[in-house]
Amino acid sequence: MDINKPAGFGIRLLASIIDVFILILTSSFIFYIFSGKLSIDWTNGVAWQLMYTLYLTVIPVLWGGYVIGKRICGIKVKRMDNQNVTLPNMIMREIVGYYLISLITLGLSVVVSVFMIIFREDKRGIHDIIGGTYIATVKQGE
Repeated sequence: MDINKPAGFGIRLLASIIDVFILILTSSFIFYIFSGKLSIDWTNGVAWQLMYTLYLTVIPVLWGGYVIGKRICGIKVKRMDNQNVTLPNMIMREIVGYYLISLITLGLSVVVSVFMIIFREDKRGIHDIIGGTYIATVKQGE
């Protein structure tokens, strides 16, 4: 299990911010087209959380470990054997390792994961360990 160039907390946070920004803009535009109302109030509910979790779970499987924010930032999700992620990896990572555990621990696992990503040499959080994944920095053209 050789981890090649793990991505640190800062670049991972930036990629997440880009993803949220792009998804909210796109979803709000679609919502506006169908309803005629311009609002982001719906992002406070279950629909947003479900959509965002599904996006983070499915798109990396279809797009070789990338979501939009990660692609822009030059990082991607990889399995510990450096292969592309599979749906079971991403379900364990996002749904179990991130979403369900953060609900059970009332968010404490997210704080612990931040410190793990900052201080661990392999830059893996709880969700990465559960999913058998890490976030790799990729070279231009990879």
